[in-house]
Amino acid sequence: MKKHIVPVILCGGSGTRLWPLSRAGFPKQFLVLSGNSSLYQQSLTRAQRLGCEDIEVGETLVVTNEEHRFLALEQLRELGSISARLLLEPCGRNTAPALTLAALQATASGADPILVVTPSDQTVENADAFTASMRAAVRAAADGDIVILGITPDRPETGYGYIKQRGAPGPLGDYAVAQFAEKPDLATAERYLASGEYAWNSGMFVLKASTWLKALGHFRPDMALATKTAWQGQALDALFVRPDKEAFTAIVGESIDYAVMEQCPGSEFPIRMLALDAGWSDLGAWDAVWQVGERDASGNVTQGDVLLTDTRDTLIHAASRLVCTVGVSNLVIVETADAVMVAERSQSQYVKTIVNLLEQQQRKELTQHRKVHRPWGWYDSIDQEERFKVKRIQVKPGASLSLQKHHHRAEHWIVVKGTAEVTCGDQTRLLTENQSTYIPLGEVHRLANPGTIPLEIIEVQSGSYLGEDDIVRFEDTYGRN
Repeated sequence: MKKHIVPVILCGGSGTRLWPLSRAGFPKQFLVLSGNSSLYQQSLTRAQRLGCEDIEVGETLVVTNEEHRFLALEQLRELGSISARLLLEPCGRNTAPALTLAALQATASGADPILVVTPSDQTVENADAFTASMRAAVRAAADGDIVILGITPDRPETGYGYIKQRGAPGPLGDYAVAQFAEKPDLATAERYLASGEYAWNSGMFVLKASTWLKALGHFRPDMALATKTAWQGQALDALFVRPDKEAFTAIVGESIDYAVMEQCPGSEFPIRMLALDAGWSDLGAWDAVWQVGERDASGNVTQGDVLLTDTRDTLIHAASRLVCTVGVSNLVIVETADAVMVAERSQSQYVKTIVNLLEQQQRKELTQHRKVHRPWGWYDSIDQEERFKVKRIQVKPGASLSLQKHHHRAEHWIVVKGTAEVTCGDQTRLLTENQSTYIPLGEVHRLANPGTIPLEIIEVQSGSYLGEDDIVRFEDTYGRN
């Protein structure tokens, strides 16, 4: 009899330790940090490979933040053939409520599938080994046990939680879990490594949907009830499922580990660990990106326009311009259009302190890149002074911006590529390359691309206030307010 699985992709993290590339508006799971696709797309693809003669893969469930819904949907569509539904959290409440939403969705039809729960921001070098281990975990979880994937440690890592195994392995190579351990100091991590009894906690779990709901109801009945209340008030919008905002906001957030997993050893909920040896990394800091990257003869990992002289064991990521190094070693250098970050590789996990400073100073570099993605395309803020802003805007074929107006700015549009359909007041007309138009302050207007190639325009804004919140929307294809 085939085992029916539902992949659950937890896609709500912010990846602050990978600033300035990862930001709140475009977090690390949507970045291409290894291979040719984003970490999120890699997680979706790996889940689809789990099907075999005794395992059937059902519709993938992606739990993500409302703010990232179009990023998640667009990258899903780029993959083409994966069937998925997006569960949208109105606010972050950690991973336990997120998994509960997925379990409720998976059991809504009366079925009780096996959930294969993976974060969206990890990388795996050996896809075949990952598939084999996950299939074994599915078979081990079929009778109701909780199975967690553990990573055999190769160094005394202080950035991961640990799992202590107990006794001899079972028939599938799985061990009973004795206890979970928090992120240790270096001396404790060295002791864990020397003992051979501990594995890193990968954050990946395999269990029946009913098992999760029963365990959460046992250990955290308040969270189980609150999340179910939010779920029952859901609204459906195509592939989007939105739990009730007020009810979901009232949930006390907690991780899967704290809410359930760490309480399972010795309880009525058996939990087992299966080792995963597949070149796994959670890319939790820039040093981890260097470790999984393709290094040259001097140990350097580079991306973008980079020139090196007498440089060793350094990561250089150049996003928008030439970056050169001379006589340096063991550094992380990350350049974007609006920020440059330099750190010793061994200190890269402390980039979060910079993020905290940005938050205290309310810097825009905390949340958005200069180039900002929207469901209709993107815009790049090229230049700005007190009373003007210049943007490069690209609109996808067939897409359009909202019907809108501004209280404080006027706009000039110049078409540089493609065809623009411009609505201004009660008039609509087409503009082609090198043609331009003027949108007066307070006039209702819309920009659309009726063509088959991307539309690109240069927009020059002028006025007393040029913030992105000076938009009054009357109609919007994407349901934004």
